[in-house]
Amino acid sequence: MAVSFDLFGTLVAVDRPADPATAVAAELEKRGVAVPSDWAERYARPTIDAPEGAEVPLPAHVGRALSSASVEWRETGAGNVVRRAVVAAFDPDVETRGGARRAVEAARERGPVAVCSNCAVPELVGRTLARSTLERDDFDTVVTSVGCGWRKPSPHIFETTARRLEVDITDLIHVGDDPRADGGVDAAGGTSIVLGETPLESVPDRLDLVLENGSATALTGGEAACDDDSSDSGSNDDSSDHMK
Repeated sequence: MAVSFDLFGTLVAVDRPADPATAVAAELEKRGVAVPSDWAERYARPTIDAPEGAEVPLPAHVGRALSSASVEWRETGAGNVVRRAVVAAFDPDVETRGGARRAVEAARERGPVAVCSNCAVPELVGRTLARSTLERDDFDTVVTSVGCGWRKPSPHIFETTARRLEVDITDLIHVGDDPRADGGVDAAGGTSIVLGETPLESVPDRLDLVLENGSATALTGGEAACDDDSSDSGSNDDSSDHMK
């Protein structure tokens, strides 16, 4: 058996920009980028024709939105200006949720453990873990949608998580707070524990119940279908949808 945890809203609570477009615009302007007057509309408009379920990295979307207004910017030795602005706009204050550490410890006592998070913002998952009372070493792997290329509930991100934990998808239990996104593991062949039904503090007992039943799932899983370098490993779940 292996266990993966959603991050945002499950293990941690973070402050999110009330208006993501405005937050990104402010960080762009700090870096000398001219933000168009109709920025809110351009930010809200899809800029990349991605397959259903695919993740679009937020810096790529912001760059396309700026280019659609013929905005140019100068890169510096400090790295990509747009990427740095996006990362800064979502830089979070983090609170570890009650029961999170015990839930992760209980999972580690039973097998390998992962973070499996929707996050369109590079570096955000890593920064969030660093500011929580959890440790990166608490997890055998970190899988993010921006690294994997697919968002929950796509089966691909769950299949990647199982592969990186070196278990069959049928042996993966995923814990999360969103019935639609995190519940997608059921269709992939694994088992979901949704916090609306099982409080985080009760996850250790629920894991025992699954073990007693002898299987992590009753469904049939598929083969792993996407690679994740998790180089941000550190990764929306959204400010309306950039972090889950």
